[in-house]
Amino acid sequence: MKKTTLNVLGLAFIAMFGLASCSGLGKMAKKEALVQYSVTPNPAEMHGDSVAVTITVNYPAKYFGKKVVLNVTPQLGDHKFKTVTLLGEKAEGTGTRISKKTGGSYTYTDKQPYTPDMLDADLKVNATGNVKSKTKEMPSRVVGHGTIITPYLIKNDDKPIIGKDKFEKTTPVAVEGKAYFVISSTSYVNKKDMKGEAMKPVNDFTKAHASNPNMEIKSITISSYASPDGEAGANANLAEDRFEKTKKDMMTQSKDKKNPFPAGQQEGTYQKQTVAEDWPGFQDEVSKSSIKDKDLILRVLSQYPDGEKREQEIKNMSETYEELKQDILPSLRRSVVTVNAIKHNRTDEQILNFARTAPDSLSLEESLYAATLTTDLNEKLTFYKNAERKYPTDWRCANNVGCIYLQQNKLADAKAAFGRAAALSANNPIIMNNQAICMRWEGDRKTARETFNKAKSAGPEVSYNLGLCDIQDGKYADALTNFGANTTFNVALAKVLSGDLDGALSTIDKSSEKEDALSYYLKAIIGARKGNKDMLINNLRTAISKDASLKSKAKTDVEFLKYRDDAEFKGLVD
Repeated sequence: MKKTTLNVLGLAFIAMFGLASCSGLGKMAKKEALVQYSVTPNPAEMHGDSVAVTITVNYPAKYFGKKVVLNVTPQLGDHKFKTVTLLGEKAEGTGTRISKKTGGSYTYTDKQPYTPDMLDADLKVNATGNVKSKTKEMPSRVVGHGTIITPYLIKNDDKPIIGKDKFEKTTPVAVEGKAYFVISSTSYVNKKDMKGEAMKPVNDFTKAHASNPNMEIKSITISSYASPDGEAGANANLAEDRFEKTKKDMMTQSKDKKNPFPAGQQEGTYQKQTVAEDWPGFQDEVSKSSIKDKDLILRVLSQYPDGEKREQEIKNMSETYEELKQDILPSLRRSVVTVNAIKHNRTDEQILNFARTAPDSLSLEESLYAATLTTDLNEKLTFYKNAERKYPTDWRCANNVGCIYLQQNKLADAKAAFGRAAALSANNPIIMNNQAICMRWEGDRKTARETFNKAKSAGPEVSYNLGLCDIQDGKYADALTNFGANTTFNVALAKVLSGDLDGALSTIDKSSEKEDALSYYLKAIIGARKGNKDMLINNLRTAISKDASLKSKAKTDVEFLKYRDDAEFKGLVD
């Protein structure tokens, strides 16, 4: 019974094989090794999170059965690419026809999302032949191996933008006082004018800061004027005399122990300005007044540039001129004393001490500035948090908290802080740049790119960040344009990916990251691409010594595929 069954199965197999052979499928399977495959690139490469394969297949003459329908499916790892149908010249169906007599070729192209199983796996071509109801699996052919995923070496070195403080180590201070003169004279209207109400700001300032080491009086400007009534030459001399009179009295006053004025003891401290006929001051005072014929006077000033003609025309308005002599002209016979000083604000040491011990004693700008005085990220974060607590309405505080969180790889905290900042300053390009970094880190490159483009006015940091999106999107030329003159690991990576291997080496050597393990690893890749085994081995050895995890990475990295049987390479990665 058992023998009978085996005989029946054997006959059935022979019959099926015979049918397959008659259909041409068996012959095609036997001669499958004659089919030629060309793969570009080989190994496959990941760009923009996708893997594209281009396979050109050449079928020899007298190979392809006339009635055969061949369904071809490339496979990389566990991932199957799209299936294409090839037809013999008499086969039914839709697809690319291959001649029995002359053979033919077909170029297959497909792109699929990258998955980790594609990294170190064979690229195979699977095919199933059909002739009507008959089916036969063709021998699977390995046509390539693995996927290069070097773009994934990208570092998250995005450039967040800090909201800058406006702290100044010194603050310019200008204090103004006035003394008034009798017409055509160097005598003061009031003998106490130099110590009167109009000079009080200057006198109070000098008294308050004469012994203040943080207030430095740099100069005293005396601007002396004559009113525009009277002869021009005489007025010029009068303005000069009023300057000398004021200067002399200021210097005398500086020696008064009741009103010390250290800067006034130096002759060179005084700066002179004299105006013979103060027509601009006259026009300004008239404009602010409610004097009769104000518009007419202003029209005269605009029509007659000559001072004497102006004066005569105005004097012709006898009633109005009397009003001018009483209400306007006396205020123009004056010396204006301006004390120019520099206030020295808290020192860096003082600010840093207060930030650590009494943060609430700092102003907003001092609080933000304090964080620039330390390199400790935790201390920076504390300073910015204290600033946000005390000054919660200033967007810079929350924004800067978020920037430190980014540097600490605390994405959720950074995102929340930038949200608080944006609520205080909508559409702020600095905040938008920082929010876009969070979007990129979360994997939403499309929205990140859109947001970066809206934030370009924030500074060159935005362009650099766009360059990172470009690398991830496989746009390496665009990345290099956006990176500009920067010399970072990621710039070198973009140059490798765009084929500029020498430029990449130069960039690495100029970067502040040149001693990082990943920089040596990238140099090893450059060595492999150049076919320079010594460069590969030496740099890979250094990379692994700095970061042991790179050993296992190199073992499966298809960049080093052709060196896998090399004894030195195996000694490093095994």
